[in-house]
Amino acid sequence: MAQFGIIGHKGRMGQALMKAVAEAGHEVSGGVDAGESPGPLATRCHVLVDFSAPGALKANLDAARVAGIPIVVGTTGLDATHHALIDEAARAIPVLQTGNTSLGVTLLAHLVREAAGKLGSDWDIEIVEMHHRMKVDAPSGTALLLGEAAAAGRGIELGPNSERGRDGMTGARKPGAIGFASLRGGTVAGDHSVILAGNEERITLSHSAENRMIFARGAVRAAEWLIGREPGRYGMQDVLGL
Repeated sequence: MAQFGIIGHKGRMGQALMKAVAEAGHEVSGGVDAGESPGPLATRCHVLVDFSAPGALKANLDAARVAGIPIVVGTTGLDATHHALIDEAARAIPVLQTGNTSLGVTLLAHLVREAAGKLGSDWDIEIVEMHHRMKVDAPSGTALLLGEAAAAGRGIELGPNSERGRDGMTGARKPGAIGFASLRGGTVAGDHSVILAGNEERITLSHSAENRMIFARGAVRAAEWLIGREPGRYGMQDVLGL
C-alpha cells in the first residue's frame, strides 16, 4: 500500500484521484491547493500527483526533490520554461510528465506516431479536440501530445510545423503541416481525433473520454509504476512499455 499526496486535491481531478487511489487499495496522506506549501505533504508520502497549475510547478518539484520522492505531473499548459524545470528535477528524482494520463490516449499516441512515420508528408494531419466549456487552455495538452507524436513519426519539430486558429483568407494549407482545431462546450470530458488525409482516402484515429475517472485511474497506475524507479524523466509510454 502506497501513500499518495495530491496537489490540487479540491479540484475536479483531485476529487477523482482520491476515489481512484482508494479503488486501487492505496491511501491519500493528504492534499494541498493554491497558496498552500506542498513541502510538509511530501514528507508523508511515497509519491506526489500534481494536477494543479503551471505556476505551482516549481514549488511542487522542489518539494518532491527535497523529500526524495517521485512525482507525477499531469498539469497542462506547460511551456519551455516548465519543461526545463522538469528536466532539472529529473536528474535527482523520478518525474513522470504527461499531457494525458489515460492509458487509451497513450496507446493512441503510439499509433499516431507509427501512422505518421509510415505515411508520407503528402498525407495531411489534422488534430481535432473538444472539451467542456470551463477548460482554459487550447489546444489541449492531449492534442499537443498527439501532435508531438505525429511530428516524431515524421522526424520533425512540432512548433514550426503546426497550424492553429485559422481564420479568414489564410491561404492554402502548408505542405507537411500538422493542424489543430479546438472545440469547447457542454461537459465533454475529452474527445480527440487525429485525421490523416491523403489523396482520395482518409484515416481517423480517435479516443473519447466518457468520465474523468479514466485520467485518475491512469495517474494512479503511473504513480504505482514510478515508485522505486531511478531518477529520470518518464512518460506514460514507459508505463505501458511502448
